[in-house]
Amino acid sequence: MPADYKHLFSEMDITPFLENERAKLKSRVEGIPENKLLNASEHDLMQSLVEEFRLEVPVLKDEDRYMEPPREVRVDMSHNPLYDWGDGRPAYVRGNEVVIIVPFEGSAEFFKIRPNRFSLSPPRARVGEGVLRLSFTRTDNDGAAVKRDSDNEIKSINDYLDWLREVVTPHNNQLESRAQTFIKHRKDRLLAAANMATAVGLPMKRREGAPDTYAVPVKRRVPKIEEIKVEGVFKPEPALAMSDYEEILRIMQNMAYVMELSPHVFETLGEEDLRTHFLVPLNGHYEGHATGETFNFQGKTDILIRVNGRNVFIAECKFWSGEKAYLETIDQLLSYLSWRDTKAAVVVFNRNADFSAVLGKISAATPKHAHFKREVDKPGETMFRYIFGQPSDPNREITLTVRAFDVPKTQ
Repeated sequence: MPADYKHLFSEMDITPFLENERAKLKSRVEGIPENKLLNASEHDLMQSLVEEFRLEVPVLKDEDRYMEPPREVRVDMSHNPLYDWGDGRPAYVRGNEVVIIVPFEGSAEFFKIRPNRFSLSPPRARVGEGVLRLSFTRTDNDGAAVKRDSDNEIKSINDYLDWLREVVTPHNNQLESRAQTFIKHRKDRLLAAANMATAVGLPMKRREGAPDTYAVPVKRRVPKIEEIKVEGVFKPEPALAMSDYEEILRIMQNMAYVMELSPHVFETLGEEDLRTHFLVPLNGHYEGHATGETFNFQGKTDILIRVNGRNVFIAECKFWSGEKAYLETIDQLLSYLSWRDTKAAVVVFNRNADFSAVLGKISAATPKHAHFKREVDKPGETMFRYIFGQPSDPNREITLTVRAFDVPKTQ
C-alpha cells in the first residue's frame, strides 16, 4: 500500500477533542462584542452558535463508490516465505493496484479522531476533498477478492464512524443549552457591571448600543408597578415580566368563561363592547393602568397597559373575517409597537363560523407573516404563542400570543 495511505482514526482521542470544542464555544461567546450580545435576539444568536459548532461525523456515500482503472505496480513479497531470500532484500513481483473511491459528507477531521471504542487494526485510506481513497493490491488479479476486501474495509470505517456518533450526538444535543448558559452568564456579568458603574456615582459616557430593557414585575392588585431603582447614565426601559404577561392572559381567559356561562348577555355585542368587558377585570386587577383606544406610536390599539408613561402590554381585538384580515391585524398591532415594546396579544372573536376551522387557519396563516420568526408553544387548545421580529429591528423580539374566543351567535 502506498505510504500516503495512513491509518484512520488514530491521531487524537474523542474525549479531549470534545472538551476543546466546548471550550471554543465558551470562548466564542466571550469574544462577541458587548453591544451585539446585549442587543441581538438571544434565540437567533444561540441558533447561529449551534450551527457554527455543530459537529458532523462523516456519512459514507457507499452507493456512489467507484474505482479507478487498475494500475500495474511492483509488489514487495518479502513477507512471504516463498520469496524470502534470507538477507533482508525486498522481493518484487508484478501486480495491480486497484483504487476504490468512496464519497462522503461531513467533516473530514473525524477521520483523525479515535472513538472510545476501537480495534487494534484501524482501517487505512487517503482522505481527499469529500472522498476516501482505498488502495488494494493483488498479484493474482482476483477481482472478487478486491470486492470482498473493500467491503470489509468500508464496514470497518462505518463501525468507527458509528462509535464516534455515540458520543458526538449527545454533544450536539447539548449545544443549545450550553450556548444559552454561556450567553446568559455573560449577559448577567455585563448588566451587573453596568449597574455597578452607575452605583459609583461618577459621570460616564455611555457606549452606543448599551442594553435598553429589563423586566419589571407587575405588582398585582395595587395601583402602582414598582421599578428597579437605577441611578446615573444606565437607565433601561421597563418591560413586562413573563409571569405578569401570563397573568394578564389568564384574566382575559376568565372573561371568556363568563361569556360561556352567560351567552345571552354577549350575543349582540360588537368589538368595542366586547373589548370593554375585558378591560373591566384588567382595570380591577391593575388599577388605572388598562385603557381602551389609546394612541401608541403609530396608531391606536384596543387594550393597553402603561407603566409610568411606558407601554408594557398591547392587545388588538378583532372578529375573525378571514386570513387576509387576520394578517392585517398583526400588521396593525406591530405598527403600534415602539422599539421598547416586547409583549403583545391578538384577541380573535369568532362568531357565525366553524371555530375548529378558524383555529386551523390561525395556525396555518401566522407563519406566512413577513415578521414571523418562530412558534414558541401552544399554551392551550385555543391559544398560540409566537415570536415576531420588530419591523424596524429584527434583533428586537416580540412575544405575541394569539387567543381565540368563540362568541355566542346572534339568534
